[in-house]
Amino acid sequence: MTKTRHQQIRHNTTLAIFIAIILLQDFVPFFGNIPLGPLSITTLHVTVIIAAIVLGPVDGAIIGGIWGLLTWVRAFVAPSSPLAPLVFVNPLVSVVPRIMIGILAGYTFILMCRLIKAKYIAAVGAAIVGTLTNTGLVLGFIYLFYRTPAVAQTYGVNVNHLLIALETVMATNGLAELILAIIIVPMVALPVLEVRRRLEVS
Repeated sequence: MTKTRHQQIRHNTTLAIFIAIILLQDFVPFFGNIPLGPLSITTLHVTVIIAAIVLGPVDGAIIGGIWGLLTWVRAFVAPSSPLAPLVFVNPLVSVVPRIMIGILAGYTFILMCRLIKAKYIAAVGAAIVGTLTNTGLVLGFIYLFYRTPAVAQTYGVNVNHLLIALETVMATNGLAELILAIIIVPMVALPVLEVRRRLEVS
């Protein structure tokens, strides 16, 4: 369906707002990453998932790609951790997983809405898929391409125990980020969708 001029303006404005939020989350301390004891929980994936639900998979991929590019650039100029300059300089690790969040979360929401016609459950499903996509791909690529003593050392283990260390991250950081997404994504995305629907019919 072709968008009217006003619909396109609203769409572009919403996209710009999501881009601004991603930039703020990346640059403002404790906004994009929440220290929780020994863990650091990211919130940027939540924004990407919400964007994918509200704007669709393509724009979700754009928002995710911007986050990925910021991660990639930061790995060179201002690493956020000892691990960053070792692995996030590779766009396959820093950019691709973030793009895939938007694509998979967006299509999950669309598919589940068609199958079960319950937007809340579809939003929860998108939150789960998007979060697992990010965590799974990043940690998976680290293990596949950076199974080295230097990377293992950043986790405080030797290279033979790197897989266990990554699984621990998945079970701690990953679980916390999953719970965060399941709570926040439906709470934010569904009201925004409803507002957009009302604007389009008005």
